[in-house]
Amino acid sequence: MKNKRVISEAFAIFFLLFTFLSDATAQKKREMRGAWVATVANIDWPTDRTAPAETQKEELVKMIDSLHHCGVNAIMFQVRPTADALYKSKIEPWSEWLTGEQGKAPSTDFDPLQVAVEECHKRCMELHAWINPYRVTNTPTSQLAANHIYHKKPELFITYGEKIYFDPGKEETAKFLLKVLKDIVTRYDIDGLHLDDYFYPYPIKGKEFPDEATFRDNSHGFKDKGDWRRDNVNRIVKRIHEMLLDTKPWVQFGISPFGVWRNKSQDPKGSNTKAGCTNYDDLYADVLLWADKGWIDYIAPQLYWEVGKTVADYAVLAPWWRENVKNCNLYFGLYASGLAVNKTKAWKTPNELARQLRFNEQCVDIEGVIYYSTSYFLRNPQGLLDSLKSTFQPYPALTPTHGRGAEAFFPLNVRIDSDTLRWSPVVADGGEAISYYVVYAFDDTEVCDFDNPKNILCLTTQTEVNLSQYNLNDTIYNIVVTAVNRYGNESEPETLLYWKKQPAVKTIPIKIYE
Repeated sequence: MKNKRVISEAFAIFFLLFTFLSDATAQKKREMRGAWVATVANIDWPTDRTAPAETQKEELVKMIDSLHHCGVNAIMFQVRPTADALYKSKIEPWSEWLTGEQGKAPSTDFDPLQVAVEECHKRCMELHAWINPYRVTNTPTSQLAANHIYHKKPELFITYGEKIYFDPGKEETAKFLLKVLKDIVTRYDIDGLHLDDYFYPYPIKGKEFPDEATFRDNSHGFKDKGDWRRDNVNRIVKRIHEMLLDTKPWVQFGISPFGVWRNKSQDPKGSNTKAGCTNYDDLYADVLLWADKGWIDYIAPQLYWEVGKTVADYAVLAPWWRENVKNCNLYFGLYASGLAVNKTKAWKTPNELARQLRFNEQCVDIEGVIYYSTSYFLRNPQGLLDSLKSTFQPYPALTPTHGRGAEAFFPLNVRIDSDTLRWSPVVADGGEAISYYVVYAFDDTEVCDFDNPKNILCLTTQTEVNLSQYNLNDTIYNIVVTAVNRYGNESEPETLLYWKKQPAVKTIPIKIYE
């Protein structure tokens, strides 16, 4: 044990030296740069649940704008933290975290989810509706709104550690959850549906989750309760996947589990960790199965531990997840809050997240990261945002695709009038509808490399761009416009234009593809 620790420490020292000596930073054109916006207990928003709706709306818009300026391209917005709603719902009551009292509507016609969707889409960002499937409350049931399902169907709920949860073993629980999620997906123009790590509750020492009666009545042929619990969660994950394909197949389904699947001591396939809690054994979340089956579009394990941590080393877990997740996009959940609240030496030594981002670049190939949580992230803890802008994400990035849908239609009638680039809007429906356009500016002396994000001039939902507003030099540029549809698929580049700052040269349309 002692020798293993020495080796681990030596590796950590070598890695840190390599981190600071290496300046090479690979830039990706497609990369998830997400942020979790937690509403439960007003962690991120709204900061004041008693504030007027207009004040809360202004705060929400400002937060989204700030995230956009930091390079974030997707927001995981918590809209159902405790079987309640931060959106207009006829199924579940308004959240107490929005108005101070569950069931109480905002003072004006304010719909946070609708505002978040609109504001994100204006900025060419994705909005993923983040929900908790089973958590209900830790407050007295007398404080639940009169229309809460608890009062109508108390048999669907279990009390565990003074908190109330839906019973995952009940078929009616699954039906109700699917009803809630389909309502969100149908009525709101979201880009993704997102679940976090709360499936069966985190275990309380010495207390068994009291679902024995449900197990006896609905065992589905299972003899082992652990296998039965995992099957209950597997069933709902699969059904959510199927519901999305039937309703809006371009809406992504993502899950952010606890950072350890299983320890190697529990399973040879597990990670070389000593976590006291695991997804498979304690939360009954068989996350690798969901990825293997193609039931989810992305998985974002919460890797909230530092490089070199004895029981759960980031440098051990990151490669393990990459090696074991093959059939969906892989993002890492990073602990931006830890730069402010974690008092251990690694987190007080700037900058642990920069070390983790560098490790990702050099040792694992993932499709992006998601930061928790937004309120701390936006404070620029230990200069994190400065590092992102200068080193890790100096250019815009499109979000990763998820392998479905048709190729986007390319814009037509692309032309330049003086310094204004214009094109005709692409008209399409459903998943082929256009989310935004990508404008590229290539130095005329260079090859048109569409995979290099430094060549992206801007992302826009408009059909014209004033080229003179950008910091371009006096050389001739090759200008190209593409379109990205709701599936995230980008069109082919069809027309190329020559452009130079005034005095302008004649623009010549050239077909790239016949």
